[in-house]
Amino acid sequence: MQEITSIFALLLAIYLCLSAFLYLYQRKLLYFPMATDKSFTAPEVRIDNDGTTLCGWILNPGKPRALIYFGGNSELITHRRDYFESVFADYSVYLVNYRGYGDSAGKPSEKGLFSDALAIYDHVRKDYDHISAYGRSLGSGVAVHLAANRPLDKLILLTPYDSVAAVAQKIYPFFPVRYLIKDRFDSAARAADIDIPVLIASAEHDREIRLEHTLALRDKFTRAKVVYRQIAGAAHNDIIEYPQYRALVESFIAEH
Repeated sequence: MQEITSIFALLLAIYLCLSAFLYLYQRKLLYFPMATDKSFTAPEVRIDNDGTTLCGWILNPGKPRALIYFGGNSELITHRRDYFESVFADYSVYLVNYRGYGDSAGKPSEKGLFSDALAIYDHVRKDYDHISAYGRSLGSGVAVHLAANRPLDKLILLTPYDSVAAVAQKIYPFFPVRYLIKDRFDSAARAADIDIPVLIASAEHDREIRLEHTLALRDKFTRAKVVYRQIAGAAHNDIIEYPQYRALVESFIAEH
C-alpha cells in the first residue's frame, strides 16, 4: 500500500509540475514573434498606443476604402503582398505587426493585442470612412474583438476558432487548460454583438484549428449575415494559396 501511495504521489507531483509549466510558459506556446523582413519596402506606418509603438506598412495607399489585417501567431504578415495588392486592389491594406512582433515594441498578450487593434482602427479612421477587418487564425480573435467594438463594413475570418481556451483544452485534454489560460480570445462570446457581413473560411485538412471550433464560432453569429465555406484539399497554412479561396474572397467583397 505504501508503495502504491508513493507512486501516486510521484505521478501527482509530475502532473502538477506539467500544469505549472503550461501556466507559466503559456504565452511562449501561443505567440511566436516574427522578425521584420528587411527587404520589404512599402509606405510605413507607426502608431503610438499609450506609449507602445506599433510598426507596419500600407499597401495600395490612397484607395477609397481601408482593410486592417491581423495575421497568425507565427505569420510574416508581409509574405503575401501580391495577394493583398491584387485581391484588395480597391483597398488600402494596413499590415501592422502585433506588439512584440517585427519592429513593434512591447510583448504580446490578449489585452495588448485588443488594445492595439482599437488604436490601429482609430488611426485609420482619421483618413477612411469605410474600414473592414481581416483576421487569420490567431488574428481572427483580434478581428472579432475589433468588430464588436468599432463600426466596420465587413469582416473576413480565415480558419477562425470559438476561443483559444477551447482549442487549447482539446490539445491538452488531461490538463485544466480552460481554467489556467490567461489569453482566452473568446470570439464566440463576442459574435452576437456583430451585425455586419462576415465571411468565414475553413480548411478541409486543418490540423491546428479543428472544424468543430470554426463551426461553433459560426453558429454564434446570430445577427450577422454570414457566408461560410470550407476549402477542399486545403490545410491550415496553405489555404490562402488555393484559387477557390481567392475567388471566395473576391466574390464576398464584390457582393458586399
